[in-house]
Amino acid sequence: MFEPSTITISRSALRNNVAFIKERLGSARLCGVVKGNAYGHGLERFVELALAEGVDYFGVYSADEAWIVRQRVTARPDLFIMGMVEGDGLAWAVEQGVEFCVHDRDRLEQAIGQAKKLGTKARIHIEVETGMHRTGFAVEELEAAIPLIQSEREHLEVVGLFTHFAGAESRSNHKRVIGQMARFERARKLFEASGLRVRYAHQACSAAVMNYPETIGPVARVGIMQYGFWSNAETWLRYSLTNKTGVDPLRRVIGWRSRVMAITEVEAGGLVGYGNSAMAPEKMRIAVVPVGYAHGFDRGLSNMGRVLIRGRQARVTGIVNMNAISVDVSAIPGVEKGDEVVLIGAQGDQAITVASFGEMSEQLNYELLTRLPRNIPRILID
Repeated sequence: MFEPSTITISRSALRNNVAFIKERLGSARLCGVVKGNAYGHGLERFVELALAEGVDYFGVYSADEAWIVRQRVTARPDLFIMGMVEGDGLAWAVEQGVEFCVHDRDRLEQAIGQAKKLGTKARIHIEVETGMHRTGFAVEELEAAIPLIQSEREHLEVVGLFTHFAGAESRSNHKRVIGQMARFERARKLFEASGLRVRYAHQACSAAVMNYPETIGPVARVGIMQYGFWSNAETWLRYSLTNKTGVDPLRRVIGWRSRVMAITEVEAGGLVGYGNSAMAPEKMRIAVVPVGYAHGFDRGLSNMGRVLIRGRQARVTGIVNMNAISVDVSAIPGVEKGDEVVLIGAQGDQAITVASFGEMSEQLNYELLTRLPRNIPRILID
């Protein structure tokens, strides 16, 4: 391969995570959220892998992501577009029977119009605004839209009624989440009282599955946990305190590796890389790794980040460049050109986690993962 780094995707880790999630969900259906290029894991590759592990329903953010799954995945799993779908994308979704979010009257009318034009039914999920203040029908707006939905049943299949929680991962948001749950229940009862029935009334995300299991309905939209990550440290702590095992049941699906491109010696007092941010306090041995911020290795990790070489940690020295980092290998004997460099994952008894990037910079797990470029090869491993 010509690429400076590769990403590995572990089949066994995903199998483990799906089993854990399904145990938590009980009879509820798992909708695997794969927006943001499957959280950086590679959309079509991850969907194929998840299908093999029994996941047959996927949530994407936009019509283009749904199109990629339809075009590049042989199987035809159920798809739910949770966000952007307009114009040609909406027409395509209606034609293909792809489920999509309707968050306002304008999109509702567009869906009806396209369904009439194509002589089919638009498969929609009505979003209820319960306190996120982003998108969705307020309960009063929903009440006003119900007569239109009732009159156009010939052209609409209302698959779901749903909402998004604004902070189910943190106890500090508890009052807000409880309020959202109450408003969603009000919307659901309003819908039922009008004689409309939906297959799925759904609220739960990864954080809610763990922290508010009472919100698990017929479907749960689970994203970050599929990939082996907790929504935040608090969610993991709450789980571990309750179960008292101290053992993380999730396994990280992703790994990221590169190679040493060059070795250079720096005399005491020499400056490393751009600017004056790193001066050698004594003679140093520097390894150059062909990965930088263009590849998703955040510039905020300058003089702070860590990688693994020969089973030991090596610190980023100097500024993270667009396409390269310099790491101090002075204390690691025998490092040479071509040695494996672990950016995320394990080597020997040491590990570099995605969380460690967040601790050293201001990145969230989600942010680091979704910034990994699509052109880094994703390789399946057991």
